[in-house]
Amino acid sequence: MYRLYVLFMSLFLIVGASYKADASEISGASLINDLQKGGYILYVRHGDATVGEDQQNFSLADCSTQRNLSALGREQAEKYGNAIRKLNIPVLFPVEASPLCRTIQTAQIAFGTQDVKVNAFWLNIYKLSQMQNTESVNSTLQAFTNEVEQTPPAGSNRLIVAHSFPSGVGLGELASMETVIIKPLGDHKGYQVVGTLKLEDVLRLAGMQ
Repeated sequence: MYRLYVLFMSLFLIVGASYKADASEISGASLINDLQKGGYILYVRHGDATVGEDQQNFSLADCSTQRNLSALGREQAEKYGNAIRKLNIPVLFPVEASPLCRTIQTAQIAFGTQDVKVNAFWLNIYKLSQMQNTESVNSTLQAFTNEVEQTPPAGSNRLIVAHSFPSGVGLGELASMETVIIKPLGDHKGYQVVGTLKLEDVLRLAGMQ
């Protein structure tokens, strides 16, 4: 009887684990299906950037004064762009990038130099962690809301390559190449976060992992 009980519990745990994995896969596939129809914003953190450091008075025109993409970060960006194309997710070109070198490079590697434009606003997200007072943080977060509540053209998705937020602020901390999927609700209506996908999730759903 004890052996039967152990066998039953083992099968239960295996089935339970399989069910959870399948549910996660379905959830991810559902997000991709929605993205293929357009109407969303993909907010993506840049690739792994462990080369150099951001100097106190860094220059946007001088990458040597900033943290830059590592070889891994470049590989991540290339894989990400390939996965987005393989998944048939329509992207509004040019995609947007924060003016730091690592964000521009990530976007250019993923989507091509000609299909990237710099939007200086996204540097404000990088600066959030340096802000000393609540008023400045709230002002930046309101400006962020104003940016992402705007609905993209029908049948396309707006894609932004920028930075992680501080923990507990805005979209929160993001891993390298993690994507936050945002549903704009229109002028003065805000936005809704409908899901997040790590790079490994995107690659798996694209059959690249």
